Amino acid sequence: MAKSSSLTLLVVAVGGAAVGYFAAQTLPSVTPSSEEPDADTTTEQEAMPAALQGLDYLTLGERSRGEITSASELNGKDGSRFTRYAISLEEEALVEVSLSGALQGTVALYDDQLQLLANAETVRHRIEEGGDYIVVVSGADAHSYGPFNVSSRTIELSDADSMTVGTPVDSWLDATEREITLTIEEAGMYQIEMRADDFDAYLELEGPNGYYREDDDSAGNLNARITDFLAPGEYTLTARSAYGDGNGLFTLAADPRELPDDGELRNDGTVVPNETLSGWFSGQDLTYDLEIDEAGMYQIDMSSSDVDAYLILEGPNGYFREDDDSAGNLDARIADFLAPGSYQLTARTAYGTDSGLFTLAIEPRELPNGVELRNDGAITPDETLNGWYSGEALTYQLTLEESSLVTLTMTSNDFDTYLELYGEGVSYTDDDSGGGTNARLEQALLPGTYTVSARGFSASGSGMFELQVETEPTEMQPDT
Repeated sequence: MAKSSSLTLLVVAVGGAAVGYFAAQTLPSVTPSSEEPDADTTTEQEAMPAALQGLDYLTLGERSRGEITSASELNGKDGSRFTRYAISLEEEALVEVSLSGALQGTVALYDDQLQLLANAETVRHRIEEGGDYIVVVSGADAHSYGPFNVSSRTIELSDADSMTVGTPVDSWLDATEREITLTIEEAGMYQIEMRADDFDAYLELEGPNGYYREDDDSAGNLNARITDFLAPGEYTLTARSAYGDGNGLFTLAADPRELPDDGELRNDGTVVPNETLSGWFSGQDLTYDLEIDEAGMYQIDMSSSDVDAYLILEGPNGYFREDDDSAGNLDARIADFLAPGSYQLTARTAYGTDSGLFTLAIEPRELPNGVELRNDGAITPDETLNGWYSGEALTYQLTLEESSLVTLTMTSNDFDTYLELYGEGVSYTDDDSGGGTNARLEQALLPGTYTVSARGFSASGSGMFELQVETEPTEMQPDT
């Protein structure tokens, strides 16, 4: 380390939120003695850097007690008080100095030339050159007094290129990414975290069959977390800073995560009506084989509090249906009349990048008593009918014998309804005027035949709807 300055020093210390300057602080000198000083002692004192003379030494790995009082040294910039210690540190050691106790304050680490190396409530720093350093304990502001504990330790870093589940790894990032191999022995849900105090942690995870996930701040406080269902195999963890310029200590940990209610995940296989299962989406489409033995109406729901659910159903004779949000709250629903046969059900997310737990339920659906479905034909004034929408518009013919104020209302609990009315040279449409996602059209019409088109706002919706026609005579003359 470089030679020190004279005993009259410009001392730099941490005081509250700022680094203050303390002018003309003279460190205690050695008290004269009536006897001649020992030659070895004199030589040792002359060799000691001036900034260290008179300071008590902290012992690495031990805890020391102290107190900030009104008699402690003064930070002339913000009025806070501080005290100093010396500490001997070895080259390449990664040290941690932390503050605890009643005092609201910070701890700072300086070299013997009073160059600030780090300051925080807990300081971590890699020592480039062995020697004696200075630890400054400071109150947070001019009103911060009280006892404190200052602890120091050497952090044992791992240079290993592999890790196991349940065993955290402490390592150091030098503005370059670190790659570590993680071996997963059993399929299941795992939580992988990267935590760092000195930089914005960023974590990438690559694995078998093109698996890839990345995360920046999911663990909070700029720490990274990936929680996912992992198949057995070898995975590569890439630990880096979010912007590629950070350095410092980080901890990497991989631990199993319990499923809700000790449930079991199924990410493939055969499903049948009256079955509910839990799965885990992690960026790749999950496919299930759905077997329908009896023709009828069925409702398939995919719900999740973690991801924006999306369902695709493919079947015999080119059958294809898909849905995003028909069940509400970003949950997906396909409700449709299914013929007997084998179907492929795909569960994924709307954007393909999320991950999380979901529930898949397949239920037969019975029509209410007395309900008959009509998907085409004539509809008469003051009539109400039920139909079933499955991706294609259903059309009805409405004939008016006299000029009328016509109100069409289309409601459904299964999908976002949409109405079109056209004919006799006019055309009208509506989406949500009936409240919620229900459609409603009110229009004065001349006598004639009109087409009513009932459909969903999106072609991916499906389910039962009710269509109601109300008419009231009105005075209306044709345009001339």
